Parts: sequence; structure tokens; C-alpha cells
Amino acid sequence: MKKITTKQIVTAGILLGLMVVSQIFKNISVFITGPIVNTILIIATLTLGLWVGIILSIIAPVTSFLITGAPIMKMVPLIIPAIMIGNIILCVATYTIYKRVKINHALSLPIGMVTGCVLKAAFMGGVISNCLLVYTKAVQNLKPEALAAAKVTFSGTQLITALIGSAIAYVIWLSAGKYLKSLSE
Repeated sequence: MKKITTKQIVTAGILLGLMVVSQIFKNISVFITGPIVNTILIIATLTLGLWVGIILSIIAPVTSFLITGAPIMKMVPLIIPAIMIGNIILCVATYTIYKRVKINHALSLPIGMVTGCVLKAAFMGGVISNCLLVYTKAVQNLKPEALAAAKVTFSGTQLITALIGSAIAYVIWLSAGKYLKSLSE
């Protein structure tokens, strides 16, 4: 097993801190928080490895819930592990295609990111929007408008925020990827 360095721990801590701070803005707009969290997940995965991306993917919805106290997550707690899995899908797809699939190296990262975004949104849309929010008795008392908004948030909005976050991560990686990678060595 590869030895974990102090630089790696500090870098992961900084990324986690940025992710938690960004979640404070979730009540202002998910289009602020979502892209920042997705950017951090991708940068953590590319810089520190898949396991760090997975760990942050698990932490993100928990800290989001603790900070914002999202009512829909209180009603349907299974949304939290579904978000975790969606985040993990983003990290795994991005990492796998970028690092393991033998295609034009300049194209492998954006292809991995877009694939991860689509798979994440498809999973979350299928599981959260089409299963948990449809078949859970706790949400049947919600107004139809609130339920419709929640369904969009966990499908289409997830795709948009993941794509925006991927674009930001791509620009960061192009400009500072070598430096960021040196932090993990």
C-alpha cells in the first residue's frame, strides 16, 4: 500500500473544507453549491486518487444535510445514500476513463467527465426522482409543485451542476493539473 503523505492529508482537508463552506450557499442557489462540490470531487479524484474522491463523495451529502437541513432529505433519508452513490459514479467514471481507457489522452478527461455527469444524473434521476420520491409515503403529503421541483432537482439539475462543475474542473486541471498532481506525490 502506498504511504499517505502529510501533503496529501492537508490537500484533502483543504478540499473538504472548501466543499463544506460552499454548502452554506446551497440555500441561495444549488447552481452555486452544486458546481463547486462537483468540481472538488473531480479535482480530489484526479489529484489524490479515486479513494479520496469516494470518501469526499460520501461526506458531501451528509455535511450538506447537516448544514442545510433539507426537508426532503428528512422525509426520505434514503436520498442521502443515493446522492453518495451518484457522486461516486461521477468520480469512478471520470477516473476510469481518464486513467484506464486507451483513447486520445487529450479527449479522455472531458469524455470521462461528461460520461460521469450523465451516469450520475441518470442514476439519481432514476433512483431518487422516479423511485424514492414516487413510492415513498412520506412525500405523498407534499404539494404537487414541491414534489415536481424535488424531482427536477435530483435529475436535470444534477446533470447541469455536474456539467458546470466538470467544466470548471477541466479548466483548473488544464492550468494547474501538474502542480496539483505534485501535491499528491
